Amino acid sequence: MDALLMVHHVKADWASGKVKRLKTTFLHDPDRKVPFFIQNENTSKRYLTGSDFDIESIQRIGKEWWIGEEFGPYVLRTDEQGKVLGVIETVVGGKSYQSPDHYLHARPATPALLPFNVRRSGGFEPMARAQDGSKVYPMFEWPLWDAQANGYESHKGKPYTRILELDVASQRYSDRQWKYRFEQAGNVAADFQLIGATTGLVIERDDASEGVSPACPGLPRTDCFTHPAQFKRLYKIDLAQTDEDGFVRKIAYIDLTRIANPKGLARLGDNGANFALPHLGPEGLAVVDDEHVALVNDNNFPYSSGRTLGQPDHNEITLLNVKALIEAR
Repeated sequence: MDALLMVHHVKADWASGKVKRLKTTFLHDPDRKVPFFIQNENTSKRYLTGSDFDIESIQRIGKEWWIGEEFGPYVLRTDEQGKVLGVIETVVGGKSYQSPDHYLHARPATPALLPFNVRRSGGFEPMARAQDGSKVYPMFEWPLWDAQANGYESHKGKPYTRILELDVASQRYSDRQWKYRFEQAGNVAADFQLIGATTGLVIERDDASEGVSPACPGLPRTDCFTHPAQFKRLYKIDLAQTDEDGFVRKIAYIDLTRIANPKGLARLGDNGANFALPHLGPEGLAVVDDEHVALVNDNNFPYSSGRTLGQPDHNEITLLNVKALIEAR
């Protein structure tokens, strides 16, 4: 048994720094739309759990929720009451993208890598939505496996991942793909949201560092952060500007370990001239308006301690003015 899958509707009061939970909706499959045996198979409500899906991103499409998932990877469709309406497989141009945890495969503890092209837990962490709601853009968290090269996809020494295009009306993927180049090996795509017809924001982060102080990089100690937060960035990209190899243009970025805090509004950290999001996983991105975004961390409870050494992270929602990034050309 695992935790039930749920969607929280919350309201943040930025003035007080408090967050109120307005509603919780549990995902369930009473009509048996899920094409495989689930944890709660023999129940009437058939509530979904973390053993069934690893849900990571959500978009509102009309009166439906479209949810990006890592195990398959799949895109789940539910109504606003959390009832599953369908599960969309990842097939692009006749090619199927599957991880070792796809339901058509067994799930050994250490699966053979070669039969699969999506890394375990490397599916749809991010998924953007077209402004008119006609399409969603799932993005693989990690580089895909290239069987011919016997390694993860890379170009000129840098790994990359892919952005796909899923048509809402037909529930089918188009043949279009975009390549997103990581700045260094080990980086992942944590979230992706469109801010225009072709422009968007992507959280790119490393997967191995957290914490700010006390820091003691590389030392064999337990009283300080031996791998302090290093690469946590929010990039602006343009899908309409691709190079000859199909890579999207990265226009500009904000370093999330050094966020300007001139008015001292930060409630956490030392509240100095710079504010840091030192978490292993800044993973949630919501566009608030033309100037602001909200960022949310995955606290990986109880295994991360980005704020206080030895203590699990809280869930944080951070409001940022990113006007300069949005206007960057």
